[in-house]
Amino acid sequence: MTQSRPALEDLAQHADFIERHIGPDHTQQKAMLTMLGFDSIEALINKVVPSAILERNRLALGAPRSEAETLAALRQIASKNQLFKSHIGMGYYNCHTPTVILRNLLENPAWYTAYTPYQPEISQGRLEALLNFQTMITDLTGMEIANASLLDEATAAAEAMTFCQRLSKSKSNIFFVSQDCYPQTIDVLRTRAAPIGVEVVVGDHNKDLERLDCFGVLLQYPTLSGEIHDYADTVRVAHGKQALVVVAADLLALTLLTPPGEFGADVVIGSAQRFGVPLGYGGPHAAYFATLDTHKRVMPGRLVGVSIDSRGEPAYRLAMQTREQHIRREKATSNVCTAQVLLANIASMYAVYHGPQGLKTIAQRVHRLTAILAEGLRQLGHAIPVASFFDTLTVHTGGHTQDVHAAARSQMINLRPIDDGNVGIALDETTTRADVEALWSIFAIGKPLPAFDALEASAAEKIPAALERSSAYLTHPVFNSHHSETQMLRYLRALADKDLALDRSMIPLGSCTMKLNATTEMIPVTWPEFGSLHPFAPLNQALGYQQLVNDLEQMLCVCTGYDAVSLQPNAGSQGEYAGLLAIRAYHQSRGEGQRNICLIPSSAHGTNPATAHMAGMQVVVVQCDEQGNVNVGDLRAKADQHAGDLAALMITYPSTHGVFEEAIGEICEIVHAHGGQVYIDGANMNAMVGLCAPGKFGGDVSHLNLHKTFCIPHGGGGPGVGPIGVKSHLAPFLPGHRMMESGIAPVSAAPWGSASILPITWAYITLMGAQGLQQASEIAILNANYIVHRLAPHYPILYTGSNGLVAHEGIIDLRPLKDKTGITVEDVAKRLIDYGFHAPTMSFPVAGTLMIEPTESESKEELDRFCDAMIAIREEIRAVENGDIKAEQTALRHAPHTAQDLTDEWSREYSREQAVYPLKSLRKDKYWPPVGRIDNVYGDRNLVCSCPPMSDYE
Repeated sequence: MTQSRPALEDLAQHADFIERHIGPDHTQQKAMLTMLGFDSIEALINKVVPSAILERNRLALGAPRSEAETLAALRQIASKNQLFKSHIGMGYYNCHTPTVILRNLLENPAWYTAYTPYQPEISQGRLEALLNFQTMITDLTGMEIANASLLDEATAAAEAMTFCQRLSKSKSNIFFVSQDCYPQTIDVLRTRAAPIGVEVVVGDHNKDLERLDCFGVLLQYPTLSGEIHDYADTVRVAHGKQALVVVAADLLALTLLTPPGEFGADVVIGSAQRFGVPLGYGGPHAAYFATLDTHKRVMPGRLVGVSIDSRGEPAYRLAMQTREQHIRREKATSNVCTAQVLLANIASMYAVYHGPQGLKTIAQRVHRLTAILAEGLRQLGHAIPVASFFDTLTVHTGGHTQDVHAAARSQMINLRPIDDGNVGIALDETTTRADVEALWSIFAIGKPLPAFDALEASAAEKIPAALERSSAYLTHPVFNSHHSETQMLRYLRALADKDLALDRSMIPLGSCTMKLNATTEMIPVTWPEFGSLHPFAPLNQALGYQQLVNDLEQMLCVCTGYDAVSLQPNAGSQGEYAGLLAIRAYHQSRGEGQRNICLIPSSAHGTNPATAHMAGMQVVVVQCDEQGNVNVGDLRAKADQHAGDLAALMITYPSTHGVFEEAIGEICEIVHAHGGQVYIDGANMNAMVGLCAPGKFGGDVSHLNLHKTFCIPHGGGGPGVGPIGVKSHLAPFLPGHRMMESGIAPVSAAPWGSASILPITWAYITLMGAQGLQQASEIAILNANYIVHRLAPHYPILYTGSNGLVAHEGIIDLRPLKDKTGITVEDVAKRLIDYGFHAPTMSFPVAGTLMIEPTESESKEELDRFCDAMIAIREEIRAVENGDIKAEQTALRHAPHTAQDLTDEWSREYSREQAVYPLKSLRKDKYWPPVGRIDNVYGDRNLVCSCPPMSDYE
């Protein structure tokens, strides 16, 4: 009998991406459901997600597409972007990413799937790269201390403004900004200033500063027009007014120019983009922030420091890890809880690879070409109004501006528009002799071109002698040792081998969602059609990006139930801020500007109250009940109390304790009934996609962490993308930009934020389709409940829903065990390293607990491997409970164990095998931590935040 042949579509199912993304196969899913007592995934979800908000309607996203189809579709979109040669500048420059760094860092999952280095013992590689970044910044700026990067230059300037306000002894509310600063920076400053009562005054620093009282001053070095000012007198004037001085400086120029730290700057900020990071239509790029050592505890962002491990050896860690917003909360001046780590690491490795002489050579070549270009333009009859410059020129066109731009476009060249009589030109590392001659031809208007060779011999340098740099920089051996590709390749490999990232094992971090970053999603990021566009290129040259943005906005609207989305916020903190600004502007538009009360549950992440403060709101805390849920009675009482001035409620859903709160509909109704708006923090959206939608069950605005739910990688602590979705009444108040025709004030420097990594999310949603996205949410919930079920006999589970189940994460409570045995949550976290795992989230949202989130991408084998490790650790704790061993003598207290530990004379109460091979499976694949447990107290008391001298390692 002839068998019927399967349909072609059925055969194609074997290549479905959904089965690549989701860890447990159907057999494993059935086994887990059986253990939990359910016969289907639908039955489980019905018990986890409240029926009042659960929706079974398939998302309007269409069928999933294969990996080949998705890449082909993205190729077609990318082809619509036109790759003009950019001479726009304004803080964004073409550059060469050294291919050894491109392949072995930017495109390497060992680097891009790593998590924020909160567990330093398994993060020594990326911490060393960040320490290199901090050292590079302090050396080039002449400052004493620098952080591990910020989001972009404009937001770094905004952070500097509030930093100055907090430190200055001036009573003024004015922040003075030089008119020579980048316009996108000025726009973001104005956004940040308005809600907190700061007045931004823009003017001529030579004329206007003298007559003003102000608490801070921002200067650009070199300026927007390209001019290089000697700011020494300006700094003296500002300091005489008790104002602090911020200098936005170009890092490449600082290899040739006197660093701001040498003429008295208090803060230096800027972008490290041109150190090997692609333009990417605006991001992601690493900004920097450097200041004086005396201000280190007020500095925003993260700081890498040097401490010692249990053997007394130098080891790196995040210093002062109690970030400002978790201590000061509603009094915080910054809500930044992230960095641009992957991009900062690229920039630091660019400096390592080129070294001080290589960087100086690049800068000298760029400046030399600019001087030759300027002299040629003068020969063609065009005035260059500035006498000194580095890489940027302002050119008088003699009334031919439109003709110049038209000629430039005909040669696929973009110049910077200024006005009817002037254009701007910026050169960079990629500029060639042919580019200079092409620029001359644009301005020639029929005249013969200058002779390049003659001008090369005669054109004088235009950096003022008084501002030529004389101080050394990048003298540490790390910047003078890895200049061949062989050396650089091995250095990058050596650092990656020290770390534990998602390419090695599951990272079960509750709240932070370390899910798969699939290769197909990552590939388009480094395509030149996405990577080589300037963010201020004319929109008709970026039609591919416009399609990508429009597609993605619609996709996210479908996933969230909102009516409009902005992709501009380039981190979750920026999304929170943009969301509250939209609410603030909405109330003002209705004549209710007095509404400034923001209700926030006591369990909220510290960024929530910090953001509310930055948005000019007053925080009122709403209590939670014993189950961790919002106390509805307390919420109602406080909404009644503040009915006339209630602006918003900020609430995370599912909650920060990993449960779908049953009362969410009632909570939203209470706030709306009292005139407020509901901000639903979308950090846990990965438990809701395809199951319920915040825009449908009461939310007015949510930010989404694309680096969580939608697969943009963490990159060791960044990049992130934090877009916001809003209901239609808030759509007019989404972030705008001078490149856009709609919206209000910008929150980021580039109109679409970190645009170059948006293809990752576009690809993920396209690959998964409606079916896959819903399944991802379901399996995330299944995996979490499976782990909680397996661990419940061994550890107390802190919170569950009414049916004894959790959402996508669960919290185990180690406090009772600590009370009995003295074993701490940190002991368990460090012992997990010996088992080859990154610890779950420590002490959030409750001190002394571990919050575990497996994600949908981990197989049952990996979940069991983790559970086996946790159960084995519980038995080690039980030995202390039973009096068999004292806590201070256990492997838990000495963890993690390094290979070097095994070479010492062994006098411990447990065996070497118990130390490093507590489970037999570890013999096949063992991760060896490079350092022992790090002394956090020593690191904070002896703060060292730049590369220590090599003698410290001897």
